[in-house]
Amino acid sequence: MGSLHPSIDDQLAAWLRAQHVFFLATAPLARDGLLNCSPKGSDTFRILDPHTVAYQDLTGSGAETIAHLRENGRMIIMFCAFEGAPLIVRLYGTGDVILPTHPE
Repeated sequence: MGSLHPSIDDQLAAWLRAQHVFFLATAPLARDGLLNCSPKGSDTFRILDPHTVAYQDLTGSGAETIAHLRENGRMIIMFCAFEGAPLIVRLYGTGDVILPTHPE
């Protein structure tokens, strides 16, 4: 049975950082819109605090992800163990698009 964690603790953070691949999924509000699920990785994921994460999108155009996030902000990031004990972790939340030209 799954567990719900209210935040990313040190043990979970260590496991997340050890993973080489994660998957990002977004969806539009329109029922006939396309869902978007993409593999990510290459050391682009960061834990900013127990409730905030970030990743740098280096592959693909990102246009669909950006459009979905700007429309409704909903996203999920999923990690799964490819080595060791089986484990799947999903980070549910909302996202913002921060472009390289952003002042921060």
